[in-house]
Amino acid sequence: MVRPNLLLCFDAFGTLFRPKRNVALQYAEVARQCGLTNFSDDDLRTSFAAAFKREAKANPNYGRATGLGATQWWTNVIHRTFDPYLHSDQALPQDLAPRLLHRFSSEEGYVIEPDLVSSFRSLRTAQNSKHFSRIITGVITNSDDRVPDVLSSFGLQVSPLRYGMNGSPFKTSGHDIDFHCMSYDVGHEKPDRRIFSAAESMLDAILESQGVQLEASTHSDRKSDKWLKVYVGDEYEKDVVGSITAGWTAVLLDPQGDYTQYPLVEDHLHLSLRDATHRCPVLRVQSIRDLIQWITAQA
Repeated sequence: MVRPNLLLCFDAFGTLFRPKRNVALQYAEVARQCGLTNFSDDDLRTSFAAAFKREAKANPNYGRATGLGATQWWTNVIHRTFDPYLHSDQALPQDLAPRLLHRFSSEEGYVIEPDLVSSFRSLRTAQNSKHFSRIITGVITNSDDRVPDVLSSFGLQVSPLRYGMNGSPFKTSGHDIDFHCMSYDVGHEKPDRRIFSAAESMLDAILESQGVQLEASTHSDRKSDKWLKVYVGDEYEKDVVGSITAGWTAVLLDPQGDYTQYPLVEDHLHLSLRDATHRCPVLRVQSIRDLIQWITAQA
């Protein structure tokens, strides 16, 4: 039997990492450390939401659409969040925006599963196993370009390869995350199937750079029946609907057990990943560890 190749991609925000606390509450914490106190937590939740919405309308896709860029986009959000609570002659503390930008570009603002890094490390052992010929991992996310830095800050080995990069080596060896497809770069957000197509084009480019023929021939490693495409995310509409529409298998991260209509991977331990995905286009996991343990157990 021909061993399948696995393209395994993940959502970022809410799946691979999540905020330590509500984002607006973290804004409030840092602002008070900088000397601003003329607001309540509820005030800032409301103000942050309004600032985010206004900036998104004025400069779509985190500023990429208008050439503003993500750093200035978030700086504008920060200023608009706190402007209502400044006196007429008061300026925003100079260190507030840089501190918040740093916090939400690193582990300072987020948490991950305790064993996420070791789980990704174990995926490497599943390469060239009796079940998988190759495994390529990626991130497909509705986000700006800070995602690779956040993941790197937790100790994951992250490739610099991003959708839209030109002239860069498509090297995947030694990385926990082989590439990123961020809506900031792609220009389309989940559930739009075009962001999943972008990930497929990244796979094509990686294989082509490694000398793999991409024609649909009997010996092609890119042939659809030899590549399982699995997407893992925590939002039903964006992640499950989006990936299924794009022809991928969906794995819903459901730690609270809210989607019991879908089977847990634990219910399919007796099956290979390929057989399980043929039977169930949507599977459910309570943690990334559970999914990766199932995959690596087949090695």
